[in-house]
Amino acid sequence: MDKEKKLKAIFENDPLGLLNIKPSSSPVRNADERLIASFQEINAFYDKNKREPEAGGNIQEHMLFSRLKGLREDNEKMLALEKEDRYSLFKVEKKAINSLEDLLGDDALGILDSDADSMFSFKHTPKETSMPDYIAKRTPCKDFDLFENIFITCQANLKDGKRKLYPFKNEQQIAKGYFFVLKGVLLFVAEVGKKEVDEKGKVNARLRCIFENGTESDMLLRSLAAELYKDGRRVTEHEDKLLDNFKNISEEDKEAGFIYVLKSKSNNENITSIDNLYKIGFSKVDVPERIKNAENEPTYLMAPVSIVKAFKCYNMNPQKLEQLLHNFFGNSCLNIDVFDKEGNRHTPREWFIAPLEIIEQAVHFIINGDIVNYRYDEQQQIIIGR
Repeated sequence: MDKEKKLKAIFENDPLGLLNIKPSSSPVRNADERLIASFQEINAFYDKNKREPEAGGNIQEHMLFSRLKGLREDNEKMLALEKEDRYSLFKVEKKAINSLEDLLGDDALGILDSDADSMFSFKHTPKETSMPDYIAKRTPCKDFDLFENIFITCQANLKDGKRKLYPFKNEQQIAKGYFFVLKGVLLFVAEVGKKEVDEKGKVNARLRCIFENGTESDMLLRSLAAELYKDGRRVTEHEDKLLDNFKNISEEDKEAGFIYVLKSKSNNENITSIDNLYKIGFSKVDVPERIKNAENEPTYLMAPVSIVKAFKCYNMNPQKLEQLLHNFFGNSCLNIDVFDKEGNRHTPREWFIAPLEIIEQAVHFIINGDIVNYRYDEQQQIIIGR
């Protein structure tokens, strides 16, 4: 009893309240709180955009769209969120059903959705090369006969090496008239809608993509890019037609000269240590003839060079094209002094640090007039929106 009295006296004699300890409440939210919080993100999207999230937008919007679709398929969750449904997102307007088409079209909750291959998919295509799920709105291409021959020609070009497949590296490679392979299916970018540039310099636009299996889609540029990054390839342009803007060359067309891309064979460590170093130039004569004395000319860094690309130009001013390319890659221009055999110092200004595929892309943008929307980022060595 003495011990109990002493302990009681100790606990009662606590003027600073040091022994007044209450258990803290758990910061972990329960399942209902997490459900409400996830739905509030959908409400916040509606507050900002005055509409519910849709498929095919940016990644965040697509996630909210998928979340809302999942909630609509769960009656218990819809009931639990009834008080939070400020915009009546769970209320489905009833439509008159007068035909089978009305019945199939009245599927707001996605009950009739299926992940099975559509009737327009290749039956012989392996499962791992089927079209990605996000191209849900693809439809039969009604004017596919206008595109069928270009697919046949592209496949033939790939077979004989006049076109090649390269990894997809940046979304600025997506442009009108370009081919890509997405999960084993060849696609052609037939149209590019109005381009918009966000605050991060990213360009987006609505596309019209024609697929080799006779379907088409109006996906967004960045949505296509996201899938190509995961499992896609870009198809290079025909090696003879990069600069003729896809026009047929006839005897009436005027030959203007050559734009060439060269790589140095110099043994100078200051040059050999630089990756993606190319000379971009113009010549009125055949390129092999123009470079045969390269080791004696400062413009070629007083060393032999190899021809990487050489394009014959028609119906255009190749000198102007050369100037535009030099301006576009100006921030990555090689800054080095070269001495000729007499000891005179020269500073060549036609050598640039940029990947070959980026140079090809810049040429295409100059031809179709889109170059004003882009600039070259010499740090990342990619083309980005202005």
